Amino acid sequence: MVVNNPNNWHWVDKNCIDWSKKYFNEKLVGLQAEENDKEVHVSSVKSVEGDVEVCQRKGKVISIFDLRLVVEISGFYASKSKEEGPFSGSITIPELAYDTTSDEIQFDINIYNENSDSEKMRTVVKQKLLPQVRERLSIFGHDLITTHSNDIQLSSEQVNSAFTKANQESSIKEPTNTSSKSEVASSAPKASTQPQKSTSSTSSSSSSSVPKYNTTTLHLEPAFNTSAEQLYITLLDRNRIGAWTRSNPVIDAFPPPVGSEFKFFDGAISGRILSLTPNEHISQAWRLSDWKDGHYAQLDISMKQGSSDTTLVVAFSGVPIGEEERVKANFEDYYIRSIKLTFGFGAVL
Repeated sequence: MVVNNPNNWHWVDKNCIDWSKKYFNEKLVGLQAEENDKEVHVSSVKSVEGDVEVCQRKGKVISIFDLRLVVEISGFYASKSKEEGPFSGSITIPELAYDTTSDEIQFDINIYNENSDSEKMRTVVKQKLLPQVRERLSIFGHDLITTHSNDIQLSSEQVNSAFTKANQESSIKEPTNTSSKSEVASSAPKASTQPQKSTSSTSSSSSSSVPKYNTTTLHLEPAFNTSAEQLYITLLDRNRIGAWTRSNPVIDAFPPPVGSEFKFFDGAISGRILSLTPNEHISQAWRLSDWKDGHYAQLDISMKQGSSDTTLVVAFSGVPIGEEERVKANFEDYYIRSIKLTFGFGAVL
């Protein structure tokens, strides 16, 4: 409870990112859809990245948030042999912002281990599951303000200003965030309008002025005759990258810090490190130089150590439609094939 803000006049804000992660776990996990011999459900919330704040000034409460979410989905389907086949994949919500309307929420569906049977699940996800997810996401802003407004305001009984009391009572009656971007910018302290570094691949491109693509996903699973540790180093160490790219890469010394930027192939590929789990997982914001300014795909690379080799589970999300074959061919040629040839990590097909 705010105790030193006479008449709720001053700007007060509250960081709600941790609450938001719990919220999405409670609201999304367990959502389920069925159709004939197919079933799919949200099994977990893999990541919630971005910024979430509830703010008040002059009795008026607003929310400011810009998030990127990835949820895992799983289920089963009847295969051609009439046996049940396991299904798994993910749904990426590239941007959920305070000014995003329900019908503006976009989804990227990624199906793991795609085949003719599992691909049929995409229709069930689109038609049956996504409407439920959209409905839950559309009320996030309302629930955010309703839950946290009392933590950043004095109660109306302690407010003497008729102006701020009227704003406060209006917020209580209709706790929705209808403020425009210009209203938020003019009300917020100047410091809050400065650019801030974010680990979210979409935070740097969230402006409505940035052209948006319709996007799709890619999934590859190449195997290498080496350990997960050696592959992890090969993908992140400056000297090794220089060897398999045949160029001078721009990347921080191994291991590069989260948030640092990189450029490969003389700038033809660039991006930013989003997260690292040593010898297990690499997540990057990734783009080709001729894509529209501000647009990044997300490249997730998981390393699955086997008894004699390591499989890279490569998942691209946010790839512009029409660019998927180009991205796939480039990755297979300039990443997979080049690494195998350079370090002898397996047969080149």
